Amino acid sequence: MAQVESKPRATSDPEARKEVLKRIRGEEIEFLLLWFTDIEGHLKSFAVTPSEMAAALDDGMGFDGSSITGFNAIEESDMVAIPDPDTFQVMPWKQGETKVARMICDVVTPDGQPYEGDPRYVLRRALDRMSELGFATFNVGPELEYFLFRDDRGTETLDEGGYFAMTTMDAASELRQETVRALESVGIPIEYVHHEVGPSQHEIDMRYAPALTMADHTVTYRLIVKEIAKKAGYHATFMPKPIFGENGSGMHTHMSLFTDGRNAFFDGDDEWHLSQTGKAFIAGQLRHAREIAAVFAQWVNSYKRLVPGYEAPVYVAWSRRNRSALIRIPLYKPGAEQATRAEIRCPDPACNPYLTFAALLHAGLEGIERGYELPEPMETNLYHLTPEQRRERGIVSLPETLGEAVDELAGSELARKALGPHIFERYVELKRKEWDEYRVQLTDWERERYLSVL
Repeated sequence: MAQVESKPRATSDPEARKEVLKRIRGEEIEFLLLWFTDIEGHLKSFAVTPSEMAAALDDGMGFDGSSITGFNAIEESDMVAIPDPDTFQVMPWKQGETKVARMICDVVTPDGQPYEGDPRYVLRRALDRMSELGFATFNVGPELEYFLFRDDRGTETLDEGGYFAMTTMDAASELRQETVRALESVGIPIEYVHHEVGPSQHEIDMRYAPALTMADHTVTYRLIVKEIAKKAGYHATFMPKPIFGENGSGMHTHMSLFTDGRNAFFDGDDEWHLSQTGKAFIAGQLRHAREIAAVFAQWVNSYKRLVPGYEAPVYVAWSRRNRSALIRIPLYKPGAEQATRAEIRCPDPACNPYLTFAALLHAGLEGIERGYELPEPMETNLYHLTPEQRRERGIVSLPETLGEAVDELAGSELARKALGPHIFERYVELKRKEWDEYRVQLTDWERERYLSVL
């Protein structure tokens, strides 16, 4: 591990750091896992002993950034991970197991400056822009879907249950309950738990939280879901479309802005109960959806999910009831003004949540700043319209492939602003490489279709 000169680099509350050290002693923590993500959202971790934590909290721990996807090249690779005291959590454990806690880190350069390649910093910058526009909180509530398979070598399902199934077919009910207990033990409140539409497909919904907290929750959620499944002898995957002919896994994301404890999206006098702020925010996301698709749907496989007919939104429109639209406004209930929100249905659960929440926030704020007009809602099932009818109504589609999505991203000033030049350039390069590697592959489909007849 790289050694860097030690000097006070932490900017967190000193009292919060002391409280963490007190908990480490009081709860007899044996190892601390320090977490951060690469630009694709893969979780990175290293462990330190309690004796090192005081120095880590004050000065951070050095590491080689050249080995992390999207970070700096080897000639400027020294990085420092500084634990955020607010993220201290004891990981799920049983008697006889090693007692481990985790903290999520902000990555900085050796001189203590925020590192522009850190996805967590990208989200912090988006929240700074939000604050400058007079908003206090960006609340986010993502609904992550996932599949459970017998192992990681295939897609043999555990059940054939369907949406909200409560039958003996749902073999994973107990596993879901154990997963919920583990998530709540690390401070992640859970609201809904149920079987999803696909065979062996599940959803555990976290209670909404401010965006940075929720991004931290999301990377933790994915790890815990996988670990609980593995301990039971199964494999959990957040791959967007693992089974041909079945629904893929989405991450429908509910969003709202708050100021002075009030929901900035609500207007009781409006026919849709949406304020001008809420309308402009949604308009911004609709206008820039194609440009940021490569962020919220970042994999080749993501675009196998984003096709008509499997409940995945493809068409850039909004609605109050229509789940085929990209953005849905849940119906207003009298007395529930604070719950007014927009639900964007295109992200998938394999995205980098820091970059995704940042890109969605920037797109919405762009709409507010520039006063974008919200088009009329599309209450018709968009899958039933012909291409001509969609063109007449001005409805465009999301990109159909990662290659198309990356081309849109590469030409987007909003995406460059949201991600920052460092991540923007590396992200485009990384995703173009992924698309190029995929598009030259020969598939079984091609061999079966062409080999005998051409």
